[in-house]
Amino acid sequence: MPIAIDFGTSNTVVARWNAATQQAETLTIPGLSVQWGDNPPVIPSLVYVENAAEGKVLVGQQVRDRGLDLGHDPRFFRNFKRGIGASIQGFLPELDGVAVTFEQVGQWFLQAVSHQLQAIGASDPTEPIVFTVPVDSFESYRHWLGQVALSLQADQVRLLDEPTAAALGYGRANQGLLLVIDFGGGTLDFSLVRLDTAQQPRSQPLGFLLKLGQKSLTDSKQRPKLARVLAKAGQNLGGADIDEWLVDYFAATQGLAKTPLTTRLAERLKIQLSHQAQATEAYFNDETFETFELSLDQPGFAAILADHQFFDRLDESMQQVLQQSRRQGIEAAEIGAVLVVGGTAQIPAVQAWVQHYFEPTQLCSAKPFEAIAQGALQITQGIELQDFLYHSYGIRYWNRRQNGHDWHPLIKAGQAYPMDKPLELVLGASVQNQPSIELVVGELGTEDSGTEVYFESDRLITRSRTGVQVQPLNEKARSIAQLIPPGSPGTDRIRVLFQVDAQRFLRMTVEDLLTGQTLLDNQVVVQLS
Repeated sequence: MPIAIDFGTSNTVVARWNAATQQAETLTIPGLSVQWGDNPPVIPSLVYVENAAEGKVLVGQQVRDRGLDLGHDPRFFRNFKRGIGASIQGFLPELDGVAVTFEQVGQWFLQAVSHQLQAIGASDPTEPIVFTVPVDSFESYRHWLGQVALSLQADQVRLLDEPTAAALGYGRANQGLLLVIDFGGGTLDFSLVRLDTAQQPRSQPLGFLLKLGQKSLTDSKQRPKLARVLAKAGQNLGGADIDEWLVDYFAATQGLAKTPLTTRLAERLKIQLSHQAQATEAYFNDETFETFELSLDQPGFAAILADHQFFDRLDESMQQVLQQSRRQGIEAAEIGAVLVVGGTAQIPAVQAWVQHYFEPTQLCSAKPFEAIAQGALQITQGIELQDFLYHSYGIRYWNRRQNGHDWHPLIKAGQAYPMDKPLELVLGASVQNQPSIELVVGELGTEDSGTEVYFESDRLITRSRTGVQVQPLNEKARSIAQLIPPGSPGTDRIRVLFQVDAQRFLRMTVEDLLTGQTLLDNQVVVQLS
């Protein structure tokens, strides 16, 4: 049966398609999963490394059951998803002779979950696995997840944007236009999605196909639906940040030390305040007789959020997605339903904030934890997608005014793919007898929503920064043309044609205008997101 994995910063959800009932179901994995009250089972995204050289780890609830998350043990990792693909890794330890990275920790986690699924007979290598990804993830994260997925024993693997999966998971196709607000442990994602049940000609399968076995993912005889993403916005902000804000609050008001224990208590306090007006968490050590109590009510909780510009940042992302929709002639009143997912979305202050923009009757929040994983399974049942590139892409050039490198936009966010016709760029030599021409392509972040990642003690911190955040994509292979004979300034020398194909590959064709030769023919530069 097909499996979907929603790998989250705080919690991970695994769902399976039940062929008998023709419905998605959320799985409980013995030893790894935990269930709080009426919420569905989740796997805490925690890792404890027993032996790095052998890849022996404990994951999920195993870590908490043994109390391995309560100390400052360098073998314990939480919130590691946020560091995957980040340019700054911080001071990660060397364990058992292995230099540990966030990417390695994430791989250990997902491999352990996959192995346990196979051990209990919940997954079949001949059936597809679908992984979901944050809408604003840089290509480095998608590439990492793709490599992990390819290492698993599965014939078919796909990647799918989390907001799109959530829209499918709520089954609100008849609403037409949907706004998905995904507020998890590490990221905030907005996605305006149109689901159309009208019969459409078959095009590209939904999501990005990593591996394809003998059985096609679109063999379903059901009439295909079309899910089209119209607008997107996102930033690194989630429940893990709120936990730290609560710890900081109690450290300032009660003088409590910032420890993994107080972080766990703060998280439990936050969960209580998602369902009740006031909450208390007490701690007592029967060996040292240490005791303290954390208590907070809804107004106090909302004040802490406001002090950290929490609602201002929510407004910023909401305005971004609404502005994108207005440019397409879509007003907020036309949105049929607002789908709220992620554990943080259960906080009453967050729900009140959403209701400031939309009517309560528009809100759907009954499946905050499992809508994404269950929705991702729909792509195995004949649903298809038309999508566009979320990020902008540009080329690096020398800015004489600033006496430094700058970036010229080449492909703007919102570009549909595959592209109908290529983009053309003409370049010349800049110095006499120039032997080659180099071109660096970069992924451009938005100017007002860049994120700085750094470490404060043992905490991974993210915060907004001004300016454009850029991630170069082809620095190791930036020479695109060897000039024979060498080039001279003053004349155009090469013509470059850029094309994005159906699999999001940026392809480049380079022609030498002097000799008439084709130097590169439809060469893949990088895969875009």
